[in-house]
Amino acid sequence: MTNLLVRIFIGETADWSDPAQRTRAGFLASVACIACNVLLCASKAAVGFLSGSVSIVADAVNNLSDASSNIVSLIGFKLAGKPADADHPFGHGRFEYLAGLAVAVIVCALGINLVVESAGKVLRPEPTEFSAAVVAVLLASMAVKLWMMSLNRTLGERIESETLLATATDSRNDVVTTGVVLACAALSAFTGVDLDGWAGIAVGVFITVSGIGLVSDTVGPLIGRAPDDAYVESIREEILSYPGVLGTHDLMVHDYGPGHAFVSAHVQMDGHADAFKNHEVLDSIERDFKKRTGASMTLHYDPVDTTAGDDLAWLNRQLAKVDSLLSAHDLRVEKDFLTFDLVKPDECGLTDDEALGRAMATAAERWPGRPASVTVDHGFLARG
Repeated sequence: MTNLLVRIFIGETADWSDPAQRTRAGFLASVACIACNVLLCASKAAVGFLSGSVSIVADAVNNLSDASSNIVSLIGFKLAGKPADADHPFGHGRFEYLAGLAVAVIVCALGINLVVESAGKVLRPEPTEFSAAVVAVLLASMAVKLWMMSLNRTLGERIESETLLATATDSRNDVVTTGVVLACAALSAFTGVDLDGWAGIAVGVFITVSGIGLVSDTVGPLIGRAPDDAYVESIREEILSYPGVLGTHDLMVHDYGPGHAFVSAHVQMDGHADAFKNHEVLDSIERDFKKRTGASMTLHYDPVDTTAGDDLAWLNRQLAKVDSLLSAHDLRVEKDFLTFDLVKPDECGLTDDEALGRAMATAAERWPGRPASVTVDHGFLARG
């Protein structure tokens, strides 16, 4: 069913890195989920009121809330698809993350409200009716939600959308919560023990905990979460695969929303080689990366003194004795001075001043009396 909808509304050969295709995929998922949730809300509300079940009515409200979150997702995809402008030169892709955050907050609010409503049912129990209509509407709801979970997860993975993946998780939660409501309704009918309120509390706690997890997942990209290590390593390997490249550092991935990534890095090349040829290599890397991924890349040329290899190896061995996380690059040794960058990751136990002092003292062991210019470099690995 999902693949059929994709073929009808998006096409046989969808390019998931294309912002326009991403927007269409988001619209497809959001509109389908809005229609399903409105239908489920109406069905459950009718059965819940007729049977007097607070947990079924709460489940109906849950579906109404889901429809609201789908509308938020729809708006988020629409805004995220806007092209860059003078005020937003990197595009509007982060609107999708904001939409995901809004969905997560709605899920949390729903869970908390459900706990409060269900607690009132525990304190003031009312008789509930268990009928074929109750069973039918809840089973149908679970089947629809399973399909919605599959739809959102499939499209979310294809376009790497936190919003759709959050919606898929919410649909999974709905399957679990509806199953709990159905089981407790059946148990109450056959044992005479009213579990309706307790079922609502259990469902509310489950939804709230899940919502908190979704908030964490969607906040991460907004505040600059590091991308996947495998992605970073693939970029590094791609840069190193070009002729003349000796190394790379200060790799940064700036995430301005799905499909709106910007990558920058320093690339080390032989400083004695033709500067124009080295620059052509860097231009080729940037063009090829843009063509392959759709993301923009900006590279900085670092000329390396290839004759200083032994000196750099010695310096790195000595720095590792000071702290295993310290290292150096771009060493340049001249007659009257030397310069290098000192890499000090945030995890290093030394302060910048302490690391700088130890590095300069280490350099003085090999080059006594020679002025040294040392730049502390935090690496900035995959920040942005």
